[in-house]
Amino acid sequence: MSSSQAGDNPASRTPSRTEKDAVPPYRSALEEFEDEGADRPPYILTYTEVKLLGIAGVGFFLDAYDLFIINPVTTMLQYRLYGGKALPAGLQGFVKAAANIGSVIGQLLFGLFADHFGRKAVYGKELMIIIFATIMCISDPTGDISADGALVWLGVWRIILGIGVGADYPMSASVTSERSNLRKRGTMLAYIFSFQGWGSLIGSLVTLVTLACYKHVMDAKGETSKVDGVWRIVIALSLIPALGTLYQRLTLPESTRFLRLSQPSAPSSEEIGADVIKDKSLVASSTPSEKQSNYRPPTVENSTPTGTPRPRKAAFKEFLHYFSEWRHLKLLIGTSLCWFFLDIAFYGINLNQNVVLQQIGFDGKTGTPWERLWKIAIGNIIITALGFVPGYYATILTIEILGRKYIQIQGFLLTAMFLGIMAGRFNKISTAGFVVCFSFLQFFFNFGANTTTYCYPAEVFPTRFRATAHGISAASGKAGAIISSLAFNSLSNKIGTANVLWIFMGVSFAGAVCTLLLPEVKGRDPDLIYEEEEKEKLRTRRAY
Repeated sequence: MSSSQAGDNPASRTPSRTEKDAVPPYRSALEEFEDEGADRPPYILTYTEVKLLGIAGVGFFLDAYDLFIINPVTTMLQYRLYGGKALPAGLQGFVKAAANIGSVIGQLLFGLFADHFGRKAVYGKELMIIIFATIMCISDPTGDISADGALVWLGVWRIILGIGVGADYPMSASVTSERSNLRKRGTMLAYIFSFQGWGSLIGSLVTLVTLACYKHVMDAKGETSKVDGVWRIVIALSLIPALGTLYQRLTLPESTRFLRLSQPSAPSSEEIGADVIKDKSLVASSTPSEKQSNYRPPTVENSTPTGTPRPRKAAFKEFLHYFSEWRHLKLLIGTSLCWFFLDIAFYGINLNQNVVLQQIGFDGKTGTPWERLWKIAIGNIIITALGFVPGYYATILTIEILGRKYIQIQGFLLTAMFLGIMAGRFNKISTAGFVVCFSFLQFFFNFGANTTTYCYPAEVFPTRFRATAHGISAASGKAGAIISSLAFNSLSNKIGTANVLWIFMGVSFAGAVCTLLLPEVKGRDPDLIYEEEEKEKLRTRRAY
Protein backbone atom coordinates (compact mmCIF):
# COMPACT_ATOMS: atom_id res chain seq x y z
CA MET A 1 0.00 0.00 0.00
CA SER A 2 1.42 3.40 -0.93
CA SER A 3 1.08 6.54 1.11
CA SER A 4 -1.39 7.87 -1.45
CA GLN A 5 -3.71 5.05 -0.49
CA ALA A 6 -3.29 5.54 3.21
CA GLY A 7 -5.62 8.51 3.71
CA ASP A 8 -9.19 8.22 4.84
CA ASN A 9 -10.44 9.76 1.59
CA PRO A 10 -7.62 10.06 -0.93
CA ALA A 11 -9.71 11.74 -3.58
CA SER A 12 -10.70 14.62 -1.31
CA ARG A 13 -7.25 16.17 -1.05
CA THR A 14 -4.20 16.93 -3.13
CA PRO A 15 -1.52 14.24 -2.85
CA SER A 16 1.61 15.37 -1.09
CA ARG A 17 5.09 15.03 -2.55
CA THR A 18 5.64 11.97 -0.36
CA GLU A 19 2.47 10.40 -1.71
CA LYS A 20 3.45 11.15 -5.28
CA ASP A 21 6.71 9.35 -4.67
CA ALA A 22 4.65 6.30 -3.66
CA VAL A 23 6.61 5.41 -0.54
CA PRO A 24 6.29 1.65 0.18
CA PRO A 25 4.33 0.92 3.39
CA TYR A 26 7.20 -0.81 5.19
CA ARG A 27 9.76 1.89 4.57
CA SER A 28 10.14 5.14 6.42
CA ALA A 29 8.77 8.29 4.81
CA LEU A 30 11.98 10.10 5.70
CA GLU A 31 13.90 9.98 2.44
CA GLU A 32 15.39 13.47 2.78
CA PHE A 33 16.50 12.76 6.31
CA GLU A 34 17.85 9.33 5.41
CA ASP A 35 19.82 10.76 2.50
CA GLU A 36 21.57 13.19 4.83
CA GLY A 37 25.07 11.92 5.41
CA ALA A 38 24.45 8.92 3.17
CA ASP A 39 28.04 9.12 1.94
CA ARG A 40 29.32 8.38 5.47
CA PRO A 41 29.29 4.93 7.05
CA PRO A 42 26.62 4.52 9.76
CA TYR A 43 29.23 3.90 12.46
CA ILE A 44 30.69 7.41 12.03
CA LEU A 45 28.74 9.50 14.52
CA THR A 46 27.97 13.17 14.99
CA TYR A 47 28.64 15.05 18.21
CA THR A 48 25.00 14.85 19.31
CA GLU A 49 24.97 11.10 18.67
CA VAL A 50 28.12 10.65 20.74
CA LYS A 51 26.51 12.70 23.49
CA LEU A 52 23.44 10.48 23.38
CA LEU A 53 25.65 7.40 23.62
CA GLY A 54 27.32 8.78 26.71
CA ILE A 55 23.98 9.41 28.41
CA ALA A 56 22.26 6.16 27.44
CA GLY A 57 25.27 3.83 27.44
CA VAL A 58 26.23 4.24 31.09
CA GLY A 59 23.40 1.95 32.18
CA PHE A 60 24.82 -0.94 30.17
CA PHE A 61 28.32 -0.16 31.36
CA LEU A 62 27.06 -0.50 34.94
CA ASP A 63 25.07 -3.63 34.05
CA ALA A 64 28.16 -5.48 32.83
CA TYR A 65 30.41 -3.99 35.51
CA ASP A 66 28.06 -5.24 38.21
CA LEU A 67 27.41 -8.59 36.53
CA PHE A 68 31.03 -9.62 36.07
CA ILE A 69 32.44 -7.97 39.17
CA ILE A 70 30.34 -10.24 41.38
CA ASN A 71 32.52 -13.25 40.46
CA PRO A 72 35.75 -11.88 42.02
CA VAL A 73 33.75 -10.21 44.80
CA THR A 74 32.25 -13.51 45.95
CA THR A 75 35.76 -15.00 45.94
CA MET A 76 36.98 -12.12 48.12
CA LEU A 77 34.10 -12.68 50.52
CA GLN A 78 35.27 -16.26 51.00
CA TYR A 79 38.40 -14.93 52.68
CA ARG A 80 36.62 -12.15 54.58
CA LEU A 81 33.68 -14.20 55.88
CA TYR A 82 34.56 -17.90 55.72
CA GLY A 83 38.34 -18.09 56.15
CA GLY A 84 38.91 -19.04 52.52
CA LYS A 85 36.30 -21.80 52.41
CA ALA A 86 33.64 -21.84 49.70
CA LEU A 87 30.48 -19.80 50.25
CA PRO A 88 27.34 -21.78 51.12
CA ALA A 89 25.95 -22.99 47.79
CA GLY A 90 22.47 -21.55 48.33
CA LEU A 91 23.68 -18.13 49.40
CA GLN A 92 26.26 -17.98 46.63
CA GLY A 93 23.56 -18.68 44.05
CA PHE A 94 21.31 -16.06 45.66
CA VAL A 95 23.99 -13.34 45.58
CA LYS A 96 24.86 -14.09 41.94
CA ALA A 97 21.23 -14.28 40.80
CA ALA A 98 19.99 -11.32 42.89
CA ALA A 99 20.69 -8.61 40.31
CA ASN A 100 18.93 -10.62 37.60
CA ILE A 101 15.90 -11.13 39.85
CA GLY A 102 15.70 -7.38 40.35
CA SER A 103 16.21 -6.78 36.64
CA VAL A 104 13.02 -8.67 35.77
CA ILE A 105 11.05 -6.39 38.08
CA GLY A 106 12.69 -3.23 36.75
CA GLN A 107 12.27 -4.16 33.09
CA LEU A 108 8.56 -4.90 33.42
CA LEU A 109 7.66 -1.93 35.63
CA PHE A 110 9.73 0.77 33.94
CA GLY A 111 8.76 -0.42 30.47
CA LEU A 112 5.12 0.07 31.38
CA PHE A 113 5.81 3.38 33.17
CA ALA A 114 7.75 4.77 30.19
CA ASP A 115 4.81 4.20 27.81
CA HIS A 116 2.27 5.40 30.37
CA PHE A 117 3.94 8.52 31.80
CA GLY A 118 6.47 9.32 29.06
CA ARG A 119 10.22 8.82 28.77
CA LYS A 120 11.16 12.15 30.35
CA ALA A 121 9.03 11.55 33.43
CA VAL A 122 10.80 8.25 34.15
CA TYR A 123 14.31 8.53 32.68
CA GLY A 124 16.96 9.08 35.34
CA LYS A 125 14.95 7.50 38.15
CA GLU A 126 16.50 4.11 37.37
CA LEU A 127 19.97 5.63 37.79
CA MET A 128 18.96 7.01 41.18
CA ILE A 129 17.96 3.48 42.24
CA ILE A 130 21.33 2.14 41.06
CA ILE A 131 23.23 4.80 43.01
CA PHE A 132 21.28 4.24 46.23
CA ALA A 133 21.52 0.43 46.04
CA THR A 134 25.26 0.58 45.32
CA ILE A 135 25.82 2.72 48.42
CA MET A 136 23.85 0.20 50.49
CA CYS A 137 25.83 -2.73 49.04
CA ILE A 138 29.16 -1.25 50.10
CA SER A 139 27.68 -0.49 53.53
CA ASP A 140 27.39 -4.22 54.24
CA PRO A 141 28.21 -4.58 57.99
CA THR A 142 30.44 -7.62 57.56
CA GLY A 143 32.07 -7.20 60.97
CA ASP A 144 28.85 -6.70 62.93
CA ILE A 145 26.59 -9.51 61.71
CA SER A 146 27.05 -13.18 60.89
CA ALA A 147 28.76 -14.28 57.69
CA ASP A 148 25.48 -15.60 56.28
CA GLY A 149 23.74 -12.38 57.29
CA ALA A 150 26.33 -10.32 55.41
CA LEU A 151 25.64 -12.32 52.25
CA VAL A 152 21.89 -11.89 52.68
CA TRP A 153 22.39 -8.11 53.10
CA LEU A 154 24.42 -7.99 49.89
CA GLY A 155 21.92 -10.16 48.01
CA VAL A 156 18.89 -8.08 49.04
CA TRP A 157 20.48 -4.80 47.98
CA ARG A 158 21.66 -6.38 44.75
CA ILE A 159 18.01 -7.11 43.99
CA ILE A 160 17.28 -3.38 44.37
CA LEU A 161 20.34 -2.63 42.27
CA GLY A 162 19.01 -5.02 39.64
CA ILE A 163 15.71 -3.13 39.50
CA GLY A 164 17.60 -0.01 38.42
CA VAL A 165 19.82 -1.92 35.99
CA GLY A 166 16.83 -3.72 34.47
CA ALA A 167 14.86 -0.50 34.14
CA ASP A 168 17.62 0.89 31.97
CA TYR A 169 16.97 -1.67 29.22
CA PRO A 170 13.56 -0.40 27.97
CA MET A 171 14.37 3.20 28.89
CA SER A 172 17.67 3.59 27.03
CA ALA A 173 16.48 1.47 24.10
CA SER A 174 13.39 3.64 23.61
CA VAL A 175 15.22 6.94 24.13
CA THR A 176 17.91 5.95 21.62
CA SER A 177 15.58 4.44 19.01
CA GLU A 178 13.32 7.48 18.99
CA ARG A 179 16.20 9.91 18.53
CA SER A 180 18.08 7.97 15.87
CA ASN A 181 18.31 8.45 12.15
CA LEU A 182 16.53 5.41 10.67
CA ARG A 183 19.55 4.71 8.47
CA LYS A 184 21.77 4.18 11.53
CA ARG A 185 19.23 3.19 14.19
CA GLY A 186 20.63 -0.33 14.52
CA THR A 187 24.18 1.00 14.73
CA MET A 188 23.23 3.40 17.53
CA LEU A 189 21.54 0.63 19.51
CA ALA A 190 24.53 -1.65 18.99
CA TYR A 191 26.84 1.13 20.18
CA ILE A 192 24.73 1.53 23.33
CA PHE A 193 24.83 -2.19 24.04
CA SER A 194 28.59 -2.37 23.41
CA PHE A 195 29.08 -0.50 26.67
CA GLN A 196 28.56 -3.89 28.29
CA GLY A 197 31.91 -5.03 26.91
CA TRP A 198 33.66 -1.99 28.32
CA GLY A 199 31.92 -2.42 31.67
CA SER A 200 33.25 -5.96 31.92
CA LEU A 201 36.76 -4.98 30.84
CA ILE A 202 36.98 -1.92 33.13
CA GLY A 203 35.62 -3.97 36.01
CA SER A 204 38.41 -6.51 35.56
CA LEU A 205 41.05 -3.77 35.32
CA VAL A 206 39.74 -1.97 38.41
CA THR A 207 39.92 -5.23 40.35
CA LEU A 208 43.48 -5.77 39.20
CA VAL A 209 44.63 -2.26 40.11
CA THR A 210 42.93 -2.32 43.52
CA LEU A 211 44.46 -5.69 44.34
CA ALA A 212 47.89 -4.35 43.34
CA CYS A 213 47.42 -1.49 45.82
CA TYR A 214 46.64 -4.00 48.58
CA LYS A 215 49.47 -6.42 47.78
CA HIS A 216 51.78 -5.30 50.56
CA VAL A 217 49.22 -5.39 53.35
CA MET A 218 47.57 -8.62 52.20
CA ASP A 219 50.55 -10.59 50.90
CA ALA A 220 53.58 -9.32 52.80
CA LYS A 221 51.84 -8.63 56.11
CA GLY A 222 49.37 -11.47 55.75
CA GLU A 223 46.34 -9.33 56.68
CA THR A 224 43.88 -11.18 54.46
CA SER A 225 40.88 -9.54 56.11
CA LYS A 226 41.89 -6.31 54.33
CA VAL A 227 40.25 -7.81 51.25
CA ASP A 228 37.11 -6.29 52.76
CA GLY A 229 38.37 -2.94 51.52
CA VAL A 230 39.15 -4.27 48.05
CA TRP A 231 35.66 -5.41 47.15
CA ARG A 232 34.06 -2.27 48.59
CA ILE A 233 36.34 -0.01 46.54
CA VAL A 234 35.75 -2.04 43.38
CA ILE A 235 31.96 -1.76 43.74
CA ALA A 236 32.04 1.89 44.89
CA LEU A 237 33.94 3.09 41.81
CA SER A 238 30.87 2.28 39.69
CA LEU A 239 29.27 5.34 41.31
CA ILE A 240 31.50 7.67 39.29
CA PRO A 241 29.88 7.15 35.85
CA ALA A 242 26.44 6.88 37.46
CA LEU A 243 26.70 10.23 39.26
CA GLY A 244 28.34 11.80 36.22
CA THR A 245 25.37 11.00 34.01
CA LEU A 246 22.46 11.52 36.41
CA TYR A 247 21.89 15.22 35.69
CA GLN A 248 21.88 14.72 31.92
CA ARG A 249 19.27 11.98 32.20
CA LEU A 250 17.01 13.94 34.51
CA THR A 251 17.08 17.00 32.23
CA LEU A 252 16.82 15.20 28.88
CA PRO A 253 13.79 16.61 27.01
CA GLU A 254 11.08 14.40 25.59
CA SER A 255 11.67 13.40 21.99
CA THR A 256 9.35 14.91 19.40
CA ARG A 257 8.70 11.46 17.94
CA PHE A 258 7.32 10.23 21.27
CA LEU A 259 5.28 13.40 21.82
CA ARG A 260 3.57 12.96 18.46
CA LEU A 261 3.26 9.20 18.19
CA SER A 262 2.37 8.28 21.75
CA GLN A 263 -0.93 10.13 21.59
CA PRO A 264 -4.26 8.50 20.68
CA SER A 265 -4.62 10.46 17.43
CA ALA A 266 -2.06 9.00 15.06
CA PRO A 267 -0.22 11.49 12.80
CA SER A 268 0.23 11.08 9.12
CA SER A 269 3.36 9.67 7.57
CA GLU A 270 4.36 13.18 6.51
CA GLU A 271 4.14 14.36 10.14
CA ILE A 272 6.20 11.39 11.26
CA GLY A 273 8.89 12.35 8.79
CA ALA A 274 8.83 16.01 9.76
CA ASP A 275 9.11 15.29 13.45
CA VAL A 276 12.02 12.90 13.19
CA ILE A 277 13.87 15.28 10.90
CA LYS A 278 13.53 17.91 13.62
CA ASP A 279 14.53 15.42 16.33
CA LYS A 280 17.90 14.49 14.85
CA SER A 281 19.52 16.66 17.53
CA LEU A 282 19.65 15.25 21.05
CA VAL A 283 17.96 18.32 22.46
CA ALA A 284 15.91 19.23 19.42
CA SER A 285 12.68 19.75 21.34
CA SER A 286 14.22 22.48 23.48
CA THR A 287 16.22 24.51 20.97
CA PRO A 288 15.04 27.99 19.91
CA SER A 289 15.16 27.01 16.24
CA GLU A 290 12.62 24.23 16.76
CA LYS A 291 10.34 26.47 18.79
CA GLN A 292 10.22 28.77 15.78
CA SER A 293 9.68 25.93 13.31
CA ASN A 294 6.37 24.60 12.07
CA TYR A 295 6.51 21.72 14.54
CA ARG A 296 3.11 21.36 16.21
CA PRO A 297 3.20 20.01 19.78
CA PRO A 298 0.55 17.60 21.01
CA THR A 299 -2.91 19.02 21.44
CA VAL A 300 -4.00 20.49 24.76
CA GLU A 301 -6.17 17.48 25.52
CA ASN A 302 -3.22 15.13 25.25
CA SER A 303 -0.43 17.13 26.84
CA THR A 304 0.44 19.27 29.80
CA PRO A 305 1.26 23.00 29.44
CA THR A 306 4.97 22.09 29.53
CA GLY A 307 4.69 19.88 26.46
CA THR A 308 4.91 16.63 28.42
CA PRO A 309 2.27 14.09 27.39
CA ARG A 310 -0.41 13.31 29.94
CA PRO A 311 -0.38 9.75 31.26
CA ARG A 312 -2.49 7.60 28.96
CA LYS A 313 -4.88 5.86 31.36
CA ALA A 314 -5.78 3.29 28.74
CA ALA A 315 -2.18 2.60 27.77
CA PHE A 316 -2.14 -0.99 29.01
CA LYS A 317 -5.59 -1.66 27.55
CA GLU A 318 -4.33 -0.42 24.17
CA PHE A 319 -1.26 -2.61 24.57
CA LEU A 320 -3.42 -5.71 25.16
CA HIS A 321 -5.61 -4.83 22.19
CA TYR A 322 -2.60 -4.36 19.92
CA PHE A 323 -1.04 -7.69 20.89
CA SER A 324 -4.35 -9.55 20.68
CA GLU A 325 -3.63 -9.79 16.96
CA TRP A 326 -1.39 -12.73 16.03
CA ARG A 327 0.73 -10.70 13.60
CA HIS A 328 1.85 -8.54 16.52
CA LEU A 329 1.83 -11.20 19.24
CA LYS A 330 4.17 -13.47 17.27
CA LEU A 331 6.73 -10.66 17.18
CA LEU A 332 6.59 -10.32 20.97
CA ILE A 333 6.83 -14.09 21.36
CA GLY A 334 9.80 -14.12 18.98
CA THR A 335 11.75 -11.34 20.73
CA SER A 336 11.00 -12.83 24.17
CA LEU A 337 11.92 -16.44 23.34
CA CYS A 338 15.09 -15.47 21.50
CA TRP A 339 16.26 -13.41 24.47
CA PHE A 340 15.24 -16.18 26.91
CA PHE A 341 17.26 -18.85 25.09
CA LEU A 342 20.23 -16.53 24.58
CA ASP A 343 20.52 -15.64 28.26
CA ILE A 344 20.34 -19.25 29.41
CA ALA A 345 23.59 -19.95 27.59
CA PHE A 346 25.21 -16.51 27.92
CA TYR A 347 24.71 -16.06 31.66
CA GLY A 348 25.22 -19.73 32.36
CA ILE A 349 28.73 -19.35 30.98
CA ASN A 350 29.58 -15.88 32.25
CA LEU A 351 28.18 -16.14 35.78
CA ASN A 352 30.16 -19.32 36.31
CA GLN A 353 33.52 -18.32 34.91
CA ASN A 354 35.29 -20.48 37.48
CA VAL A 355 34.82 -23.40 35.07
CA VAL A 356 36.50 -21.45 32.29
CA LEU A 357 39.25 -20.11 34.55
CA GLN A 358 40.00 -23.64 35.70
CA GLN A 359 40.40 -24.81 32.12
CA ILE A 360 42.90 -22.05 31.28
CA GLY A 361 44.82 -22.29 34.56
CA PHE A 362 43.64 -19.05 36.19
CA ASP A 363 41.20 -20.43 38.76
CA GLY A 364 43.37 -19.37 41.69
CA LYS A 365 43.54 -22.77 43.37
CA THR A 366 47.11 -22.37 44.59
CA GLY A 367 49.21 -19.69 46.29
CA THR A 368 48.48 -17.13 48.99
CA PRO A 369 45.00 -15.57 49.12
CA TRP A 370 46.30 -12.47 47.33
CA GLU A 371 47.97 -14.54 44.60
CA ARG A 372 44.80 -16.52 44.06
CA LEU A 373 42.71 -13.37 43.68
CA TRP A 374 45.36 -11.91 41.35
CA LYS A 375 45.22 -14.96 39.07
CA ILE A 376 41.42 -14.80 38.91
CA ALA A 377 41.56 -11.09 38.00
CA ILE A 378 44.09 -11.81 35.22
CA GLY A 379 41.90 -14.65 33.95
CA ASN A 380 38.84 -12.39 33.81
CA ILE A 381 40.73 -9.86 31.69
CA ILE A 382 41.82 -12.61 29.31
CA ILE A 383 38.24 -13.82 28.96
CA THR A 384 36.92 -10.32 28.30
CA ALA A 385 39.62 -9.24 25.87
CA LEU A 386 39.71 -12.41 23.77
CA GLY A 387 36.26 -12.23 22.26
CA PHE A 388 33.89 -10.23 24.41
CA VAL A 389 34.67 -6.66 23.32
CA PRO A 390 35.60 -7.43 19.66
CA GLY A 391 32.26 -9.14 19.06
CA TYR A 392 30.31 -5.97 19.84
CA TYR A 393 32.27 -3.92 17.32
CA ALA A 394 31.89 -6.52 14.61
CA THR A 395 28.13 -6.02 15.03
CA ILE A 396 28.43 -2.23 15.01
CA LEU A 397 30.37 -2.29 11.73
CA THR A 398 28.06 -4.73 9.92
CA ILE A 399 24.54 -4.44 11.36
CA GLU A 400 23.32 -2.03 8.68
CA ILE A 401 24.85 -4.22 5.96
CA LEU A 402 24.02 -7.75 7.05
CA GLY A 403 20.81 -6.94 8.91
CA ARG A 404 19.65 -8.00 12.35
CA LYS A 405 18.06 -11.30 11.40
CA TYR A 406 21.14 -12.69 9.65
CA ILE A 407 23.47 -11.66 12.49
CA GLN A 408 21.17 -13.19 15.10
CA ILE A 409 20.73 -16.53 13.32
CA GLN A 410 24.40 -16.96 12.47
CA GLY A 411 25.31 -15.95 16.02
CA PHE A 412 23.03 -18.60 17.53
CA LEU A 413 24.27 -21.31 15.15
CA LEU A 414 27.96 -20.57 15.63
CA THR A 415 27.70 -20.35 19.42
CA ALA A 416 25.91 -23.71 19.28
CA MET A 417 28.78 -25.12 17.24
CA PHE A 418 31.50 -23.94 19.64
CA LEU A 419 29.49 -25.04 22.67
CA GLY A 420 29.23 -28.47 21.04
CA ILE A 421 32.99 -28.60 20.48
CA MET A 422 33.68 -27.60 24.08
CA ALA A 423 31.13 -30.13 25.38
CA GLY A 424 32.40 -33.00 23.25
CA ARG A 425 36.08 -32.39 24.07
CA PHE A 426 35.67 -30.93 27.57
CA ASN A 427 37.98 -33.39 29.34
CA LYS A 428 40.37 -33.87 26.43
CA ILE A 429 40.85 -30.46 24.85
CA SER A 430 44.19 -28.72 25.41
CA THR A 431 44.39 -25.36 27.17
CA ALA A 432 45.21 -23.62 23.89
CA GLY A 433 42.30 -25.35 22.15
CA PHE A 434 39.91 -24.41 24.93
CA VAL A 435 41.02 -20.76 24.83
CA VAL A 436 40.47 -20.63 21.06
CA CYS A 437 37.00 -22.22 21.29
CA PHE A 438 35.96 -20.03 24.19
CA SER A 439 37.20 -16.89 22.41
CA PHE A 440 35.11 -17.69 19.34
CA LEU A 441 32.15 -18.52 21.57
CA GLN A 442 32.34 -15.11 23.26
CA PHE A 443 32.88 -13.41 19.91
CA PHE A 444 29.75 -14.92 18.34
CA PHE A 445 27.68 -14.31 21.46
CA ASN A 446 28.26 -10.61 20.87
CA PHE A 447 28.55 -10.64 17.09
CA GLY A 448 25.18 -12.29 17.29
CA ALA A 449 22.19 -12.67 19.54
CA ASN A 450 23.51 -10.93 22.66
CA THR A 451 23.43 -7.63 20.74
CA THR A 452 20.53 -8.18 18.34
CA THR A 453 18.08 -9.41 20.98
CA TYR A 454 18.47 -5.96 22.53
CA CYS A 455 18.07 -4.16 19.19
CA TYR A 456 15.05 -6.08 17.88
CA PRO A 457 12.36 -4.93 20.37
CA ALA A 458 13.50 -1.32 20.01
CA GLU A 459 13.08 -1.49 16.23
CA VAL A 460 10.17 -3.83 15.54
CA PHE A 461 7.50 -2.32 17.85
CA PRO A 462 5.83 1.09 17.38
CA THR A 463 6.58 3.99 19.71
CA ARG A 464 3.30 3.74 21.65
CA PHE A 465 4.13 0.21 22.86
CA ARG A 466 7.90 0.06 22.45
CA ALA A 467 9.06 0.38 26.06
CA THR A 468 6.50 -2.10 27.45
CA ALA A 469 7.27 -4.66 24.74
CA HIS A 470 11.01 -4.16 25.20
CA GLY A 471 10.62 -4.60 28.95
CA ILE A 472 8.72 -7.88 28.50
CA SER A 473 11.33 -9.18 26.04
CA ALA A 474 14.22 -8.22 28.30
CA ALA A 475 12.51 -9.70 31.37
CA SER A 476 12.13 -12.98 29.49
CA GLY A 477 15.87 -12.95 28.92
CA LYS A 478 16.61 -12.30 32.58
CA ALA A 479 14.27 -15.15 33.50
CA GLY A 480 16.53 -17.41 31.45
CA ALA A 481 19.57 -15.94 33.19
CA ILE A 482 18.07 -16.63 36.62
CA ILE A 483 17.26 -20.23 35.73
CA SER A 484 20.75 -20.77 34.35
CA SER A 485 22.62 -19.13 37.24
CA LEU A 486 20.68 -21.04 39.88
CA ALA A 487 20.75 -24.41 38.11
CA PHE A 488 24.29 -24.45 36.66
CA ASN A 489 26.20 -25.61 39.74
CA SER A 490 23.68 -28.25 40.80
CA LEU A 491 23.35 -29.59 37.26
CA SER A 492 27.13 -29.64 36.83
CA ASN A 493 27.44 -31.74 39.98
CA LYS A 494 24.70 -34.15 38.89
CA ILE A 495 25.32 -34.63 35.17
CA GLY A 496 28.73 -33.02 34.63
CA THR A 497 29.76 -29.69 33.11
CA ALA A 498 30.09 -31.19 29.63
CA ASN A 499 26.42 -32.21 29.63
CA VAL A 500 25.39 -28.75 30.78
CA LEU A 501 27.26 -27.35 27.75
CA TRP A 502 25.25 -29.75 25.55
CA ILE A 503 22.08 -28.21 27.01
CA PHE A 504 23.40 -24.74 26.20
CA MET A 505 24.03 -25.89 22.64
CA GLY A 506 20.42 -27.04 22.38
CA VAL A 507 18.97 -23.75 23.60
CA SER A 508 21.16 -21.91 21.08
CA PHE A 509 19.61 -23.94 18.27
CA ALA A 510 16.18 -23.14 19.72
CA GLY A 511 17.03 -19.43 19.60
CA ALA A 512 17.95 -19.69 15.91
CA VAL A 513 14.58 -21.33 15.18
CA CYS A 514 12.63 -18.67 17.10
CA THR A 515 14.39 -15.93 15.12
CA LEU A 516 12.39 -17.12 12.11
CA LEU A 517 9.30 -15.53 13.74
CA LEU A 518 10.88 -12.10 13.29
CA PRO A 519 11.13 -9.90 10.19
CA GLU A 520 14.22 -8.05 9.12
CA VAL A 521 13.96 -4.56 10.62
CA LYS A 522 16.71 -2.79 8.70
CA GLY A 523 15.13 0.34 7.20
CA ARG A 524 11.74 -0.57 8.68
CA ASP A 525 9.65 2.12 10.38
CA PRO A 526 7.22 0.44 12.82
CA ASP A 527 5.33 3.70 13.39
CA LEU A 528 4.52 4.01 9.71
CA ILE A 529 3.40 0.38 9.61
CA TYR A 530 1.19 0.97 12.65
CA GLU A 531 -0.33 4.03 11.00
CA GLU A 532 -1.13 2.07 7.84
CA GLU A 533 -2.67 -0.76 9.86
CA GLU A 534 -4.89 1.63 11.81
CA LYS A 535 -6.06 3.37 8.63
CA GLU A 536 -6.78 0.03 7.02
CA LYS A 537 -8.94 -0.93 10.02
CA LEU A 538 -10.77 2.40 9.74
CA ARG A 539 -11.50 1.85 6.04
CA THR A 540 -12.71 -1.65 6.78
CA ARG A 541 -15.11 -0.41 9.47
CA ARG A 542 -16.44 2.31 7.17
CA ALA A 543 -16.94 -0.22 4.40
CA TYR A 544 -19.37 -2.07 6.65
